[in-house]
Amino acid sequence: MALIGRFLTISTLMVSLVGGSAMAQPGRYDNHRYVRHNNWRRGRRMPSSDWGRGERIDYRRYRLRTPPRGYEWREVDGNFVLGAVATGLIASVIAASAAAQ
Repeated sequence: MALIGRFLTISTLMVSLVGGSAMAQPGRYDNHRYVRHNNWRRGRRMPSSDWGRGERIDYRRYRLRTPPRGYEWREVDGNFVLGAVATGLIASVIAASAAAQ
């Protein structure tokens, strides 16, 4: 009986470790490759799914303007987006390739 319990424990552990790493691969995004988003414009709201996968960036490194209180710069799909943290309201969108020059 103890042998069966040990086998079940080890096999469950192996499936959870292997299954988790295999499942994590398809959900990865490359936020640095440029993708055009026509609906991301000043005054509109960015979908929370897009905002959530964006990487918060140091605006000084890219010589972007200082964000107002409650706003932050994020890089999403090769775009620098200045948006309100609480609401997703977009204040500015800059293509990352243009800002890096």
